[in-house]
Amino acid sequence: MMKRHFAGKYKVRTLAIFALAVLMIVATACGAKPEAGGDNTQGGTGGDAKKETKALTVGYLNVMDDAQAMLAYDAKLYEKYGLQVKLQAFESGTDLIKAMVGGQVDAGVLGFTNAVTWASKGAGLKVVAGAQMGFHSILVRNDSGIKTVEDLKGRKLASQKQGSTADIVLNGVTLAQAKLTNKDLQMVYAEPAQAIQSLAGGAVDAAFVFEPYSRMAQLTSPVTQIYEIGKVWPFPCMVVITTDDQLKKDRDAVNRMLDAQKEAIEMLQKDPQKAADFITKRFIEGDSFKTAKGDVKATTVIKESIESQTFNWDITPDHIKTMQQIADLMIDQKALDKPVKVEDILDLSWQQQLKK
Repeated sequence: MMKRHFAGKYKVRTLAIFALAVLMIVATACGAKPEAGGDNTQGGTGGDAKKETKALTVGYLNVMDDAQAMLAYDAKLYEKYGLQVKLQAFESGTDLIKAMVGGQVDAGVLGFTNAVTWASKGAGLKVVAGAQMGFHSILVRNDSGIKTVEDLKGRKLASQKQGSTADIVLNGVTLAQAKLTNKDLQMVYAEPAQAIQSLAGGAVDAAFVFEPYSRMAQLTSPVTQIYEIGKVWPFPCMVVITTDDQLKKDRDAVNRMLDAQKEAIEMLQKDPQKAADFITKRFIEGDSFKTAKGDVKATTVIKESIESQTFNWDITPDHIKTMQQIADLMIDQKALDKPVKVEDILDLSWQQQLKK
């Protein structure tokens, strides 16, 4: 099928705008800049002066999925709960969890599939709380003629690397529900920023990405969102993970971290504008974001990204069932060598105490 193309002048202008936008992002691969609090130490006595201040190193990825970890730092909520936190940025969940297993990081917010993968290898890890329900949208070029997931057959789709959380749910849920497999498509594996640039430039027909890339792409490029997995199949994507050793050494410090992140999640849910005021600098440099239709306030872009997400601090029985489904999908897709019983890698003591 022949595809229509936008006029060269408009296409060049769109690419230029998006390229500038990508440069404005504090990129996932680079982590947060030090001046934005990406690798600094914060301390204080917290809200309870009687509490001994404890040190903790918390790992994160510079993506909206990890907003509660960044917000707890930037809004000084860790201090409030008597923690001196070093917030350490990583390029990938794999790098983060390796550092955790190696003892360089005490806890972190990262993809549930990372916990499953390493647990299957015998690493002493525990999922101790929820963080964010999965958000991955499919964006398509407006001139592609693609209206549904089924229309992706034979087309080029950019998505994250094989074995990632995005890849597992794309294959096991999104394509499966459309009665497709990845062999029915031309898959292009790329990081989100590269995927969106490829989509804007016409190198691919569609992209499967998370926030804030989805929101920013829609503001800068002739693309439309046709699907969002969180609306179709809600699943716990990001969770809080720590090690058995850390729980034995100082469970109280982990619980304080979870208290701070719970308060951060409540701000993200109830006052996304306030949350955006704190964390926008981690994603967009400057006060405004350039789009094809003019400048948009940077905090507005991040507020809308926050509002598109579902953040959760607890893990419910339904979440556990879905987690087990994901682990089983990983077996089906040969991302795991042996089955994992999800309940064996959960330690929900903190949330159980809260609900007493």
